[in-house]
Amino acid sequence: MPQETQPGQATNNAPSSLEEFVGRLRRSNYLLGDVWGLRPWLSKYGMTLSILETSEVLGNVSGGVQRGFAYDGLTQGVLQLDTQRAFQLYGGTFNVSALQIHGNNLSAQNLYTFQTASGIEADRATRLWELWYQQKFLQEDRLDVKVGQQSLDQEFMVSQNAGLFINTMFGWPMLPSADLPGGGPAYPLSAPGIRVRVRPVNPLNILLGVFNGSPVVNNTVDPQQRNSSGTSFPLNGGALAIAELQYSYPAVGGMVYGNGSQPLGRTYRLGFWYDTERFADQEYDNTGLSLANPKSPGIPATHCGDYAIYAVADQMIWRDPKDEDGDRAINFFVRAMGSPEEDRNIIDMSMNAGFTFHEPIMHRDDDSCGVGMGYAKVGGHAAGLDRDTAFYTGAFHPVQSGETYVEATYQYQLTAWCQLQPDFQYVFNPGAGIANPNAPGQRVKNEAVVGLRMNILF
Repeated sequence: MPQETQPGQATNNAPSSLEEFVGRLRRSNYLLGDVWGLRPWLSKYGMTLSILETSEVLGNVSGGVQRGFAYDGLTQGVLQLDTQRAFQLYGGTFNVSALQIHGNNLSAQNLYTFQTASGIEADRATRLWELWYQQKFLQEDRLDVKVGQQSLDQEFMVSQNAGLFINTMFGWPMLPSADLPGGGPAYPLSAPGIRVRVRPVNPLNILLGVFNGSPVVNNTVDPQQRNSSGTSFPLNGGALAIAELQYSYPAVGGMVYGNGSQPLGRTYRLGFWYDTERFADQEYDNTGLSLANPKSPGIPATHCGDYAIYAVADQMIWRDPKDEDGDRAINFFVRAMGSPEEDRNIIDMSMNAGFTFHEPIMHRDDDSCGVGMGYAKVGGHAAGLDRDTAFYTGAFHPVQSGETYVEATYQYQLTAWCQLQPDFQYVFNPGAGIANPNAPGQRVKNEAVVGLRMNILF
């Protein structure tokens, strides 16, 4: 009778040759397999452990403030406990996740863009990310509630297909990144709150959430530095309320279906958020003067609250009728968000759109490729301050308008636990027309960014 393997305990089924070892690596879903018995041991108590390393090298070969390449990386660790398996409580999930961020930041050093080149770029740190408990209720799990430290970019405002791309703004959108205090509760930050999900009828989901108005206690300093460990759990200040209506058809399953006669899958989202914090005016001070006016005390006027409306669509537009599994398909996505409160917003409109192709090469079942774009428009008062600065100083000071980028990428499944992803991005009007600090009298020129990302599941 075989003995149960405990964490760290040696096993008697070690590979007998290098070829057998390589074969096991290719077949395993994880680079480290069962982690010397740790995964089976955790599973016995209802727990699962996931560790994902994302490493990439990106560089701008033209344009930017300076040219060059940079390495950055992210290690994510997620531990979840299923209460049904652990102690027979149906429908409960406890989640804790942590981040180890390393490397450099190409966008901050070389690009000076609003829409940063990589979704993992952040300050170097080892930090707690999410810490929450979720419980399901009612028949067919039509209600579930999540309480704790949460990152909204895991559920709200997201496109299923946009997650293929590397640019940050295919994840958490540009508008809340620029306008919400601390950039909002999204990677690498989070905020305490409660999220309720209701499924009144099968095609519809309703997401409702209330979170702390800022992911940090003090918004006057760099939010990542202010909460470098992710353990401040701010409860002061205002509140961020968000609601999202989701329609998915077919109601069960993802965007890919196994029967060619089935309808093309689609998911539509319509949402709204409101933050009760106070927001600084982007052009005028508390006396009504322009902040660029030499007579201004330099204290911005403040406004109570900010809000935005958004819509997201994921639509399958073609499925290969010759593919029996139904995996080979092309999807389209678009997401748009806008806020009329341009006096307090650096960005008052942003959008993303693109196409993804799953299994672009026959029999490469896990490969995907895509072409996408993003656009961000600078608010009227932020642009007005640029005009005022040029007027009062008489110096070169371009007026920011909008920034656009395009991205083309291919995700290659090397093994079950390793992906390679070459990537190309081109940025038009970086920083919406920001001045180049290294070239007086010039804007930052359009940028071509190339790179390679590797994902490894340990």
